[in-house]
Amino acid sequence: MGGRPGRRTPRDIPPPPADPLAACIRDFLHWLQVQGSSVSTLRTARYQLQTFSNWCSERSVTKPQDVTLPMLEQYQSYLFHRRKKDGQPLSARSQHLALVMVRGLFSRLMRQGVLLLNPAAELQLPKVPRRLPMVFLSAQEVEQVMAVVDLDTKHGVRDRAILEVLYSTGMRRQELCRLNIHDVDHGRGVVAIHLGKGGKDRVIPIGLRALEWVNKYVHDHRPRWLTTENADDPAMFIGEYGDRLIPNSIGRLVHQYVQQAAIGKTGSAHLLRHSMATLMLEGGADIRFIQQMLGHTQLASTQVYTHVSIVKLKEVHSATHPAAKPGLVAAALDEETRSELASALTGED
Repeated sequence: MGGRPGRRTPRDIPPPPADPLAACIRDFLHWLQVQGSSVSTLRTARYQLQTFSNWCSERSVTKPQDVTLPMLEQYQSYLFHRRKKDGQPLSARSQHLALVMVRGLFSRLMRQGVLLLNPAAELQLPKVPRRLPMVFLSAQEVEQVMAVVDLDTKHGVRDRAILEVLYSTGMRRQELCRLNIHDVDHGRGVVAIHLGKGGKDRVIPIGLRALEWVNKYVHDHRPRWLTTENADDPAMFIGEYGDRLIPNSIGRLVHQYVQQAAIGKTGSAHLLRHSMATLMLEGGADIRFIQQMLGHTQLASTQVYTHVSIVKLKEVHSATHPAAKPGLVAAALDEETRSELASALTGED
């Protein structure tokens, strides 16, 4: 039987008006997508801003105009005291990232004219300690990892080629997964990396030994991994079912071989990236060249490797410090150099 005349069914009832703050967040996420933000960035922004929206909703704050600086400082305190499922607090990096997303949202709303003032403009973000790469491999340890690959198995040559490319180029595992056959120029000895971090492309050198393993894999072993469905797939590294390898598979693969090498260290794909950067720095490479290799936009991101390049630092120390060797006398500084050094030290104070 039908309902009473004039009575609307649930399907006819319009949805309740959207939470204005939630709607602004949706628009902001769409804007990030239009700007070309990566899937990872969008996923992080969605999670962090949804957390903030839920926190505001619990306090009956549904409009961006109602958010104030003191309220944002309360949210910052909430993040500081928040505990994860395992009972551990959020890291300073996670707290910083959450507030950066919130600050980006309100900055965008002000530019759009939704807000006259940005409540997050004066929000002081927590300091994030600069983390050093805790573990990296020596050149000998890298060779030990390479040596444990069993070349007689189906995976052997492919896995050795993967390890060699990661070590030679320092590319990220995501970048390795996106690598296509035509991205490697054997004649010029370079590899093109498309859509690296930040959506940037770059071309970097690749060593002769890595090229030899790639060539062996592509010509002698890669065809075995292909199926009828993906025979024309340009992907360089193929997985068990004929599909392009995914980052987690690369991470597990490297971790497995590092464990088998029994060198007393653990790590995955990033371990080879750290090792390449550190060993090149200790070998005398200019840090700006390493910056280009790693695809760092800011030099500060690369300078973290200078802190672990202790071998080179010790060489300089031994050669220049007056007390490093018996009988070593410091050379007299000219007046201009002495003045520059004094100014630099005063500036640090």
